[in-house]
Amino acid sequence: MKTYDWIVIGAGFTGAALAYELVRTGFSVLLLEQDATLGNATRYSYGGLAFWSGTTPLTRQLCDEGIARYRILAQELDTDIEFRELDLLLTIANDSDPEVAAASYSHFAIPPKLLSVDQAWEMEPLLNKKAIAGALTVKHGHINPEKTAQAYIQAFLRLGGEMEITQVQNFTSNHASPTIKTTTKTYHSANVVVCAGGFSRQLLKASGIPIRLYFTHAEMIQTPPVEVQLRTLVMPAHLQRFQLEAESSRVDELWNEPGNEPAPPILDAGAIQFQDRSIRLGQISRVLTEPNAEIDGKISESWLRRSIGEILPVLSSLPGTWHHCLVAFSSDRLPVIGAIPEYHGIYIFSGFSNPLVIVPPLAQRFRNYLSGKEDEIICQLSPVRLQSPI
Repeated sequence: MKTYDWIVIGAGFTGAALAYELVRTGFSVLLLEQDATLGNATRYSYGGLAFWSGTTPLTRQLCDEGIARYRILAQELDTDIEFRELDLLLTIANDSDPEVAAASYSHFAIPPKLLSVDQAWEMEPLLNKKAIAGALTVKHGHINPEKTAQAYIQAFLRLGGEMEITQVQNFTSNHASPTIKTTTKTYHSANVVVCAGGFSRQLLKASGIPIRLYFTHAEMIQTPPVEVQLRTLVMPAHLQRFQLEAESSRVDELWNEPGNEPAPPILDAGAIQFQDRSIRLGQISRVLTEPNAEIDGKISESWLRRSIGEILPVLSSLPGTWHHCLVAFSSDRLPVIGAIPEYHGIYIFSGFSNPLVIVPPLAQRFRNYLSGKEDEIICQLSPVRLQSPI
């Protein structure tokens, strides 16, 4: 019976990055993924790297480390991850005050520049000038998240890591080592780290482990490659998703039952074109406490197309397919990283709803921390901070 140093559950972006860093250090690592073809948040992510968006010393440092890491990552992994830096346009609704919108970003590491309607239209001619009062702009990083995750996985395998496609049902922990039960077999490891994104809470709950981690159902439309050219990444200046996350995580008990909807859904209308010329249109965010909840894709697609059409009219009628995935988040907009208290050998590395740019540096920092190196940032992200006060 083989026992690994680490079993990483989930081969999306976070799990792939962490598995690579762990095997690179010399640990024996098994990476488990339930789907042969990814259909998770990695697959449907915008791929944006908001390295300019740090608002605290902690997030500013991580964003700086993140963008520096991405600039060399393709060379390190020996794969094109389609990294680039492009113009982000944050559209300001025509019933909003542009100066107020700009002021709300003044505490960011790199405050976006305020543009008039005409200036915004010059940068992105597909915009509907009548729908906005102006826009903010800043340079923004971008990758193909699916290709980046695959690049991490291939590098992980080249270094001797092992990977299995199987669904984890639950795991147990004792003073010896965790045991992971899947649909096909049982695995043993000195340590287990859960990187299952929006499914992390459900998986841990099935194993009798409570965690204050949540998820939204994110919905978007993916087009095939098209002739239309989108010059910028377009998003609203006022993102409702963060408010939705804050409101829906106030009462943790609501998440212990599958039929609840702690807050109504929101739609942040935006679009990004990938290098293969396909476009991702999104996104709706819902907080349904059932991870496998059924959603009426036709109604959602109609809502998405109508909202996108107000800002970028030509995109609303493009051919495309509605998709939906889970996106993990915490109550304080920071990821949850570290040992789960009172459960020997069980760790969590999840909750990266904002932003994707900090995953690589935190995977490196967590690897070093697990190797015995002190790290104040990893300590600040521990699940202990989310426990209810006694």
